[in-house]
Amino acid sequence: MLVRMVGIHKVYSDGTVALRGVDLEIREREVLGLLGENGAGKTTLMKILSGFLKPTKGHIYVDSGLVKFRSPRDALRYGIAMVHQIFTLVPNLTSLENIVLGYESSGGIFSTLKPVDYRELSLKVGELSDRLGLKVPLDVPVEKLSLGLRQRVEILKALYKGARILILDEPTTFLTTIEVRELLKFIENFRESGGSVVFITHKIREVLSVADRVVVLKKGVVSGELPTSRATPELLAELMIGREVNLDVTFRNSQPTQWREPVLKVENLWVYGDLGVPAVKGVSFEVYPSEIFGIAGVEGNGQDELVEALTGLRKPSSGSIAIGGLLIDKADSLALYRAGVSHIPGDRERYGLALEFSLLENSVIGRQWEDLFSSRVGIKWGRVRQYAEEVIRKFSVVAPSVFVPARALSGGNRQRLLVGRELSRDSKLIVAVHPTKGLDIASTLYVRELLARARNEGKAILLVSADLEEILQLSDRIAVIYEGRFLAVGKTDDFTLEEIGMLMGGVVPERLKTQTFSK
Repeated sequence: MLVRMVGIHKVYSDGTVALRGVDLEIREREVLGLLGENGAGKTTLMKILSGFLKPTKGHIYVDSGLVKFRSPRDALRYGIAMVHQIFTLVPNLTSLENIVLGYESSGGIFSTLKPVDYRELSLKVGELSDRLGLKVPLDVPVEKLSLGLRQRVEILKALYKGARILILDEPTTFLTTIEVRELLKFIENFRESGGSVVFITHKIREVLSVADRVVVLKKGVVSGELPTSRATPELLAELMIGREVNLDVTFRNSQPTQWREPVLKVENLWVYGDLGVPAVKGVSFEVYPSEIFGIAGVEGNGQDELVEALTGLRKPSSGSIAIGGLLIDKADSLALYRAGVSHIPGDRERYGLALEFSLLENSVIGRQWEDLFSSRVGIKWGRVRQYAEEVIRKFSVVAPSVFVPARALSGGNRQRLLVGRELSRDSKLIVAVHPTKGLDIASTLYVRELLARARNEGKAILLVSADLEEILQLSDRIAVIYEGRFLAVGKTDDFTLEEIGMLMGGVVPERLKTQTFSK
């Protein structure tokens, strides 16, 4: 047994109880899947094991010896390292400099104070990356690398410093299908070379494809543990949320769409990014009533700039945007909101909610000027309260009252509030960006059901998501975006999963080069 965690409790300073006596074992040459909903305690438990947090109570044994970690460096001395979901790289340093940073020239147990020989280090790191199948350009600043390559740099940084137990926190969040396959191949190679991996995720099918054994956490306790050979998606889902869940549901429109005039029509749109170079390059498409039009792609390929142009947050340099036949490419966000565009932003804390405002106030942000909620003498707070309570009830937001700040809600309940506010409007077009990113199974299914219901009621929905499963479950038609261009547009059934994955990586399959897609 490599690691044994016994009776781990964690209570945060604000009184939040994250872990309630968790026992966990990590074995040699094993991939351990750590599965659970948001807030189940997965990341907290692994932050304790990797030295980022101290347990309130409990013990950790490594190689049968009792240990106490005061920092990540202490954990690394025992070969334990964690690769976080949000990378911790220095953007303007090269891959090589990030990998060896704090290791070769820091003094202490890891090095001497001799000058750094980057040529020698490059050979060492190159040999390691070749052996494990994690090739990265070592002389390129990481800010110029794709998210998949940045993740490889994070992993190499941990392995170069001697990690034998690698903790990966939601490692496939930003990866294409091809990159996911390459990551899983690396994990297999690392295990065969003698390493162990803890794979943190809330994706059931993902953990079944990679893990030897699965431990399920629910509300800070272990709700189940079993080898993947005896696990099924239905069983793991029930262990996660306490009830049966249908994971194979599809939300596509079962009725053929009666094509009318499009709600949204975009023609030859060009949009510049913050660095002064084109981020959206000549994109054209339409979104019709009773349709979900999905845009699939790895983050950073122009989706953000496209959405900002469609919602009035960024001015396009050329091309046209029309909603209901009216040109709106020069309108600001408030004008678009009034014209009937609802926006579920990808970053709800930054663009969707005011965390210090109450649920009461957040429920009408952007609508406070409407006659329904205001008069000449001010806001009709009685009506606002009635409306806020209606949104909370209708969209199953768990909250003690409408007067608590949005910050007091869990991530899933913040998203329900945001989605509820935007879907409650009488809008023509709903722009939904990563609407279930980071949510657990129950909240994910709930939000997808809401979007499908809005589509069935006649709304036009533009769905932007890096989650391929989400795109396939919801979208009636899809476009795959790569480096600011649409590589293919068509009905969802026109593509295979493999083809979409290749397109997301910038490769157009031979069959699709001459394909005429159905409208």
